[in-house]
Amino acid sequence: MPTLRIQHLAPNFEAWKRVFDSDPADRKGSGVRRYSVSRSVDDQSLVMIDLEFDDVQDARGLLAKMESIWAGPGKDVIQSPVAWIVQEVETIDL
Repeated sequence: MPTLRIQHLAPNFEAWKRVFDSDPADRKGSGVRRYSVSRSVDDQSLVMIDLEFDDVQDARGLLAKMESIWAGPGKDVIQSPVAWIVQEVETIDL
């Protein structure tokens, strides 16, 4: 299952979360099956999002939408976005 992993700074997390919750990229319509949001315990402005998809093409499509959002209205609530499309190789429960 491919995952679009996004990391960026959100100096005002509450403002960012309102925008994220408004879902300007239409996550479900873009093929997202599940997502998680994390914050660094050492730097609360560092936000990481993992979005899971059935196929890589859907992940690439959402990444293209996100790049457009980052260049437009998203630039008011985020800084320094980076993203990767990753494929889980192994998970082990201990």
